[in-house]
Amino acid sequence: MSELLFNDIFKVEKVDPDGKKYDKVSRIVARSEKCDMYMLLDINTEIYPMGEKERFLMALSPSLVLNTKDGSVSIQDKFEYIMHGRLYNITKPQLEEKECSKPQLEVEVYASFGGLQLMLKGHASHCVKFAVDQKLFLLIRKVES
Repeated sequence: MSELLFNDIFKVEKVDPDGKKYDKVSRIVARSEKCDMYMLLDINTEIYPMGEKERFLMALSPSLVLNTKDGSVSIQDKFEYIMHGRLYNITKPQLEEKECSKPQLEVEVYASFGGLQLMLKGHASHCVKFAVDQKLFLLIRKVES
């Protein structure tokens, strides 16, 4: 049964923090609202431009068809930008000291979508559904602020 592996609303904090390296691709830095995940994502801004302070829903799924109690449902029509790739690395959980809070176990998840990279960093409990060499669809839809 297919289900979403991860989904949350993110807000873009920076675009190309290390300077623009490619004409049609930008690296965005974003933070999620619900799970407090940190993300670096390469995105083809020629076909899907994104700017600072924009909010978007990002989902990771093993399939574009989800099985529900009412049957199979296609999710591709609910999103504006979709990439297909493979998860290639998950770091071992490490204790991270956060300001004014308890230490947390954090992991980093790395995926490649035809050379466009994703790094998702956050609490290990949000990454339990991921596995190395797993095929993924990354789906994005902008949301109103």
